[in-house]
Amino acid sequence: MPFLKDIKYSLHVAVHPFDGFWDLKYENKGKLRMALGILIALTLTMIVKRQYVGYVVNYNHPLALNSINELKYIIFPFLLWCLANWSLTTLMDGEGKFAEIVITTGYALLPLILINIPNILLSNVITLREASFYHLLDALATLWFVWLLFIGTMTVHQYTVLKTITTMLLTLAVVGIIIFLGLLFFNLIQQIVSFVYTVYQELSIRE
Repeated sequence: MPFLKDIKYSLHVAVHPFDGFWDLKYENKGKLRMALGILIALTLTMIVKRQYVGYVVNYNHPLALNSINELKYIIFPFLLWCLANWSLTTLMDGEGKFAEIVITTGYALLPLILINIPNILLSNVITLREASFYHLLDALATLWFVWLLFIGTMTVHQYTVLKTITTMLLTLAVVGIIIFLGLLFFNLIQQIVSFVYTVYQELSIRE
């Protein structure tokens, strides 16, 4: 079945990133639907994690939880990273296409799912003294993700190690600039709307 084949390949990428991302780049084995599926699965996993992780390590207030926020904390940064990386690498002689960047980033997210699911179960049976194991697994998931993202970026764009590190740091800077410009734009729009509404009210009163 194609779906099982896609899952098997995504696991291969997670364990053997050099071979996996090379095949993704030059053998077209990576699938956009699988990358987006991993992104959606991670979003669902994080929703479950915030709500059902053990009380020993759960610092979230139950009444303050909002599942829609996961779109802001996961999907939005994912899209920003892909857009910023594509925009930057286009100027830095990167060979990766936008679709390849999306697929690479999506596949790199898999460790967060693989570790988060058992970690959620673990959190409900550990004691306060054993909470360090939960945080250790969380840290390992993040490091695994960053490692895969690094290898994927280096392979897709055919960069050296130093250029890959530089590109990833610059991508984070570009993400920050995009967020800043976006907030500035929306603030400007809000001020224009407020000004137009004020003028409308003044004209209405004079009439």
